[in-house]
Amino acid sequence: MGQKLFTKNFTFLVLGQASSLFGNYILRLALSMYVLEISGSAAVFAGILSMAVVPSILLSPLGGILADRADRRNVMVALDALSGMFVLCAAVFWDRENAIAITYVLLVALSVLGAFETPTVHACIPQMLSGDNITRGNAAVNQVASISYLIAPMLGGVFYAAVGIKPVMYASVACFFATALLECRIILNQNDRMSHGNVFTIIKDDFFSSVRFLFRERTDIMKILLLAALARFFVMGVTLVGLPFLVREVLGLDAKFYGGAESALAVATIFGSAAAGALAGKLKSDRLDIPLCLIGACIIQAGLFFLVPAGAMARYAALVISFCGMQAAISVFSIFAVSIIQQNTPDHMIGKVMAYTSAITMCAQPAGQMAYGILFDRFRSDVSFALLPTGGVIFLIGLLSLRFLK
Repeated sequence: MGQKLFTKNFTFLVLGQASSLFGNYILRLALSMYVLEISGSAAVFAGILSMAVVPSILLSPLGGILADRADRRNVMVALDALSGMFVLCAAVFWDRENAIAITYVLLVALSVLGAFETPTVHACIPQMLSGDNITRGNAAVNQVASISYLIAPMLGGVFYAAVGIKPVMYASVACFFATALLECRIILNQNDRMSHGNVFTIIKDDFFSSVRFLFRERTDIMKILLLAALARFFVMGVTLVGLPFLVREVLGLDAKFYGGAESALAVATIFGSAAAGALAGKLKSDRLDIPLCLIGACIIQAGLFFLVPAGAMARYAALVISFCGMQAAISVFSIFAVSIIQQNTPDHMIGKVMAYTSAITMCAQPAGQMAYGILFDRFRSDVSFALLPTGGVIFLIGLLSLRFLK
């Protein structure tokens, strides 16, 4: 008889992630709306967000070391409690004059805490589950994140419009503290690798051991990590930059159509996560070329529809269908890639390796956004020249990856 997926530990982890992500999403929505109202510029908040990501990228390796050396349950509890305290302090001292400064400090603080929490959460999943349930567990966590992303903006927007910024911040505080309480119920084997020596020596030794593991001992894991980052570069660039550009500028449709496309993509992500869970044990690790080729095919399909004569609504429908297929395929690929890395990394190294995974993919996303911002501006009059080569490159990467995945 196989291991049950929703064990007590994993159930509390999933519930905690749902509460934490929901609180995070409604907070960021409220902050973005408030900053937009007082500054009149979406670029101000976008700039703050971009700068706030930097600490998370730089500190992720330290977060991985902590995840491998300290008690992971206690780390998660402390980080979520600290997140709640930071938001609470920001709400207490909040006023219109210092709102932008407080927003920046708060987002940087949450980014720093996220650098330590993300690898810890990822390291907990293979500690709680085993075999194909690791894939199913990652799929479940991904579904929770997608559902939170779908629901939180709607509820958060209504809540913000009705009561203002501070009550939304207090609701976010409640979510973080609820997460910490749920995580207190998790029981994990004690991590006895916490050394009592020179902290800089520990960090240096752990850093070099993890680099040696990835670049010498298990180069296959490094290849999958880089493949995931490459896929994220293309997909995030096309989705985050291309979709609003294609809907608003190329097709000339208003914001409600873009909102509808975003909602459809969130549903596709949920569907892709469910498909990944259902395919656990059936889709083998050496066949990750399949979702990669599907991603390429979907982008090629979207590009072809801008070559044939068709009205704006027909192209919009084809675009949404193609992008939903791409989103579902990248969800399947990402979940399986992370699961393969987790299953093939020893427990004392998992936090550090997942930290590198997080840092590299975080770097790939803004790079993709910048590259595709330039590309879509360059081919504004014929976007097929941006979409078709992208789809072809991803399809080719999928075919070439088959060799080293085997």
